[in-house]
Amino acid sequence: MSSIDKIRHIIAVASGKGGVGKSTISTNLALALHERGFRVGLMDADIYGPSQPKLLGQKNARVRVNERQELLPTENHGVAFISMGLLMAEDGPVIWRAPMAMKAIQQFLHQVDWGDLDILLLDLPPGTGDVQITLAQQAPLSGAVIVSTPQDMALGIARKGLKMFEQVNVPILGVIENMSGYTCEHCGELTKLFQSGGARRMAEEMDTCFLGHIPLDPKITECSDEGSPILVQFPDHPASNAFLEIADQLAKLLNEQDKTRTPEPTDMRILDTGHLQTEWPDQHVGNHSPLKLRASCQCARCVNEDTGEKILDTSKIPLNVAINGVKRVGRYALAITFSDGHSSGIYTYQRLRDECECKECLEGQGVEEAFDV
Repeated sequence: MSSIDKIRHIIAVASGKGGVGKSTISTNLALALHERGFRVGLMDADIYGPSQPKLLGQKNARVRVNERQELLPTENHGVAFISMGLLMAEDGPVIWRAPMAMKAIQQFLHQVDWGDLDILLLDLPPGTGDVQITLAQQAPLSGAVIVSTPQDMALGIARKGLKMFEQVNVPILGVIENMSGYTCEHCGELTKLFQSGGARRMAEEMDTCFLGHIPLDPKITECSDEGSPILVQFPDHPASNAFLEIADQLAKLLNEQDKTRTPEPTDMRILDTGHLQTEWPDQHVGNHSPLKLRASCQCARCVNEDTGEKILDTSKIPLNVAINGVKRVGRYALAITFSDGHSSGIYTYQRLRDECECKECLEGQGVEEAFDV
């Protein structure tokens, strides 16, 4: 087990679009959570454009390793972080093809000694490509936070990022609107340079939480350029208070998630009968047939994303379909591959409990013929 698996909450901070201030949001949100008493780490997952070493005032730092040859995160202002920027010169470009970048992401996921953290934030690069999908499927994410600016174009792209996480069953914790008006450094008056309230409306439309808005304030930029974020230099500034309020909102959501989240299975195996057996912390032993699991897949290839209508023709599923492999997806689901070549099915732990085919569950549903494993 790598140290990332021991972290209680891992949160992806994503935007879909570049230039919306996502990295600055990630930095100050990490500091705000630290201010609220959490042990916080920050993974800079933007391999081609790492910015956290500068934002956290450690642009000349270099990565270290422990006796197990694991990378050791650098720490400043109470936040531990890892970044490609710690592995190369500040002005050195990363001229890598995608496979090399993905190897770096894998190393950041599984070969970093994070120690004892409560929360790890992942500062994702813009877009919805390989890096985002890999992190969504391989990191045990508690959820994602979407950052957008108020303009329609940015909101449209942010909406795509939000839907990407929904498609891989990562909970959306909420939306942050950045650059939500300009704060005059002389009089403090807030002027709406762009539209405002768009992120809140998007959150309402997508049935998720609006976490708050951050003003376009010169102090935020100045402090970021100096490597001493606004929460460090000016803890009582209105922008600092905005970050703290968002941190409070996020902490509340995580606490509620802890209370309602379906526990992970303690064990799982494919039986000689071909069924998937799951064992749970409450001692329940679940049973799942390959045919029913395949037929109930909810991925985009099997169910229309917009209408929820089933598009899978179940009559074309081979009756002898088998489970080829099972792996955990974060702390919320299993990914199952089948002998008919289907591999995009993700089954949340709650769905597995609800659709259990063990004798006890089937009899409870009034099904006469139950599997006797």
